[in-house]
Amino acid sequence: MKALIIIGAGRSGTNMLRDVICALPGFATWPCDEINYMWRHGNREEKMDEFSGEMARPEVCKFIRDRFAAIARKLSADFVVEKTCANSLRVEFVDRVIPEAKYLFIIRDGRDVVASAFKRWKAPLELVYLIKKARFVPASDLPYYSSRYFINRLRKIFSADKRLASWGPRFKGMEEALQKYKLKQVAALQWQRCVENSERGFQGVLDDRVCRLKYEELVSHPAQEFKRVLEFLDVDPAGVDLLKMTSGVSSKNIGKWRNKLSDEELQKDLLPLIGNTLDRYGYV
Repeated sequence: MKALIIIGAGRSGTNMLRDVICALPGFATWPCDEINYMWRHGNREEKMDEFSGEMARPEVCKFIRDRFAAIARKLSADFVVEKTCANSLRVEFVDRVIPEAKYLFIIRDGRDVVASAFKRWKAPLELVYLIKKARFVPASDLPYYSSRYFINRLRKIFSADKRLASWGPRFKGMEEALQKYKLKQVAALQWQRCVENSERGFQGVLDDRVCRLKYEELVSHPAQEFKRVLEFLDVDPAGVDLLKMTSGVSSKNIGKWRNKLSDEELQKDLLPLIGNTLDRYGYV
């Protein structure tokens, strides 16, 4: 069994990337969106999702690795593909757990991420989505997370701004940021922290274990980019119909921020916070 871990901020195309890859023979994943509850097992009392490498204690590593092995056996998978956006905050921890893993690191324009994430912060309850994820909460952790979920939903119902108490990867300082900044600014900081934490984490990972992708290139030239992904995984692309494989990939969401963010929001609220990170990746 080989582990392929997708790292990226929420709303960066991680779901699309996982789904396209898992349509190939020999690739499989969990039948739910994310398994953050599994990654947090043994560290569930931590309020934030930023974990240090030292938190990957032997019993934590064994629990998570056993789950990967179980999926590989159940689905007869050569590659187990995993995508949990919160892992972008704790790459060093993940790599301590599965030091042989390969990574796909995807980055998207933070302005598009903010516009998309803002909607998720105010999204209604999706019962089917919740049930799928609940199946993979470790039994001993279920009461703890059930109470937290209930509180999160109550906050949305009774708050004036009608937002969730928490959505997406929880970075250190997020609670303070929610008190200090507007919600779109918090979404921007969330994207920035995910991207920058990932970069720091990958400094300790050999380059031949990390394939970097830009969302905009991936959706604009999907066959070309997925060919590069397959070569990175030592899978012969000659045996894959790349056009068929990527037929559902669309570039229609590139630049949607232009219709979702006002110039004032961009110039006064967002660029002072994340302008340097956007510039680093060639977005401004």
